[in-house]
Amino acid sequence: MKKLLPVLLLLCLNTLSAQFLETKKNLRTQDGFFKFHYDEKNDAIYLEVDKLDEEFIYVHALKSGLGSNDIGLDRGQLGGTAIVEFIKAGNKLLLVQPNQDYRAVTENEAERKSVEEAFAKSVLYGFEIKETQGSTYIIDFTPFLMEDAHGVADRIKANKEGTYKYDKEKSALALENTKAFPKNVEFEALLTFKGSPEGRLLRSVAPDASLISVVQHHSFVQLPEAGYELRAFDPRSGAIYTQYKDYATPVQEPIDKRLIIRHRLEKKNPELEVSEPVEPIIYYLDPGTPEPVRSALLEGAGWWNQAFESIGYQNAFQVKMLPEDADPLDLRYNVIQWVHRSTRGWSYGASVTDPRTGEILKGHVSLGSLRIRQDFMIAQALMNQPFAESNDNYEPMLDLALARIRQLSAHEVGHTLGFAHNFAASVNDRASVMDYPHPAIQLKNGVVDFSDAYATGIGVWDKVTVAYSYGDVPKGMTESWYLNKVLEDAEAKGLRFITDSDARAADGAHPDAHLWDNGANAAKELESVLALREKAIQNFSIANIRSGEPLTVLEDVFVPLYFYHRYQTEAAVKRIGGLRYTYAVRGDEQQQIRSYVSAKEQEEALDGVLKTLDAEVLAIPKSKLDLFPPRAFGYNRTRESFKGNTGVTFDPLGAAETAADFTLDFLLNAERANRLVAQHAVDAELPAFQEVLDALTAKTFGQKPNDSYLAEVQRSINYRVLEHLKQLMVNPEAIPQVKAAVLKSLSDLAMQNLKFEDADVRYLAWQIGKFIEDPDEFKPVSAPKIPDGSPIGSFECLNN
Repeated sequence: MKKLLPVLLLLCLNTLSAQFLETKKNLRTQDGFFKFHYDEKNDAIYLEVDKLDEEFIYVHALKSGLGSNDIGLDRGQLGGTAIVEFIKAGNKLLLVQPNQDYRAVTENEAERKSVEEAFAKSVLYGFEIKETQGSTYIIDFTPFLMEDAHGVADRIKANKEGTYKYDKEKSALALENTKAFPKNVEFEALLTFKGSPEGRLLRSVAPDASLISVVQHHSFVQLPEAGYELRAFDPRSGAIYTQYKDYATPVQEPIDKRLIIRHRLEKKNPELEVSEPVEPIIYYLDPGTPEPVRSALLEGAGWWNQAFESIGYQNAFQVKMLPEDADPLDLRYNVIQWVHRSTRGWSYGASVTDPRTGEILKGHVSLGSLRIRQDFMIAQALMNQPFAESNDNYEPMLDLALARIRQLSAHEVGHTLGFAHNFAASVNDRASVMDYPHPAIQLKNGVVDFSDAYATGIGVWDKVTVAYSYGDVPKGMTESWYLNKVLEDAEAKGLRFITDSDARAADGAHPDAHLWDNGANAAKELESVLALREKAIQNFSIANIRSGEPLTVLEDVFVPLYFYHRYQTEAAVKRIGGLRYTYAVRGDEQQQIRSYVSAKEQEEALDGVLKTLDAEVLAIPKSKLDLFPPRAFGYNRTRESFKGNTGVTFDPLGAAETAADFTLDFLLNAERANRLVAQHAVDAELPAFQEVLDALTAKTFGQKPNDSYLAEVQRSINYRVLEHLKQLMVNPEAIPQVKAAVLKSLSDLAMQNLKFEDADVRYLAWQIGKFIEDPDEFKPVSAPKIPDGSPIGSFECLNN
């Protein structure tokens, strides 16, 4: 009898436990990768867990966003991707995330275990077991879905927009896209956060900024089937990579492992030179995208099939409209989504990848809808009186904007195929859609020509990256030999790959890696851009806006025209103190790993850059100033407007200051100055930093325009030069040799100007003397802030 008591007690407990689901009325059940039940009365989801100690993929995302580019919580934004598993601990199930960054890839179970125990894992959530049915456990999954997995409150706080907390009473499960499928289950919850708004961003996008509601999405997905083949990363390839440490690696080999990320792609018939795939890579476009943007996005994304055809695949890459009943966040769909925000901002391509292998399971592109309007405005500013005859003469401007949106579509899809930016592509006749393209608008016979503003089709570099990432290794050839040959052939054709880390920084040194530039010779292209800008400014008139629009709009249209040269200026500056280099590996056939930019190229670049500090270039013609009256009622200035120092009136001197400041930020960058000292020490033929300073002061302070307006503009430019020299002098990043050169230039300027009676030059000399006497008391004076520029038209991207 005593032996029967524990058995009877266990049976009794199981009977009581089994009553949990039976007590719930009118449950709505869905069966799939995980089976779950929805309890409408309690607004709860009960999950049946029948897979203990079995890994699967967990992804969270935002179904709906805030609409603020600055805060960065967008509709369709993917969050973290993790390998997880349920484990049982007493009367709990724990959702555990193993550590994928540190592994032992070996058959030795004890060795794998030792690495697993050496590094932390993360328990994402603990669930009380509500019911046990054999090897299946019932848990209340609702509290997990009500967690702020995407970090909305943290993001709001980080942006200094306020402290917000989850409001349970104003939150609920969202059922429209809560569904079960054989290989995945999808859940959504409407979460409301309550708080006190502190900044302007939330107030600008929320109907009640004290209550912020978004829908968060959660996916549980079966691990992909076996058979995916890993491919090694090469820094020359342009592929995005994933990385981990393998502690089972022999001591003589590197412990860090890098694998490229890519979709699974296999030929139906590997024996054929050209074959259809077993499963094509299909991308689906958001049906909420309007025409004619819809057709442009479909066309641009479809360019990638050209690259897959080049490696022997037929119809391997396809673009279709997303089915009406499909959820864009369902991991079964690669999606191109049209995203709206209150202000212009970046587009981006993100991927869900298997953390173990790098296999891309879902590509998700987010395209900002306001970006196309910026390209339209660029064309509107550059065209000669586009609305002189009719308000309906918008087709040329729309054509340019659509040409950019095609390229943007291809660009962002490229990220989700596994490809990084290539910012050196513009020097090779626009060799890649993975560059950031500035519109290649030309001046032909005195007329602004838009016909070749953006390239069409996939680039030659893009075919290289597709061949590296997706190409099949020919029979009789090792994979490493094939991959190396792909890259060496590209090198032999003069193709180069240089990515973000060498292109974005203000102190960048590579002369060929820039954002929003054109041409093999940045300095010559700057000359062309300045000529085009000058002609467009001459043509600019009241006919650059539609009839019936306030003249205030003219000022907004003029902004991208006036600063049209800003990115090509940056590209030209990088030649000064520049260094050419590649991501070389030992054993490749590159003859020269690094080389200084020649003295001739640097001098040519400096001459071009100094033109952007000339009053003749930066002064807005007097005849155009009447086009810019004080802002009209209802049309306040925005972040994309000119800033100035004259209150409600348009400030032509402030505009010149702003443009000059942009050039000087790059030219007098401390690291660039340090490099000029170092390069001249190594090779005396190369420009010294003192030579650059002498040329700068001669081209600015040495100019004495006779026209009073031009003279005042030049003084405004000169004061910005002085300000930047002082900033460089006190910059802790500047080496002593740089500071010595600046001190000499400042002293020379003071001595030259003390002899003049003119109030401005004497003030200049007084400013210099005061600074030299006590540089620690120096307080920087800012120029009017330059309006938002990047992304210049309609772009991407961070890396993925």
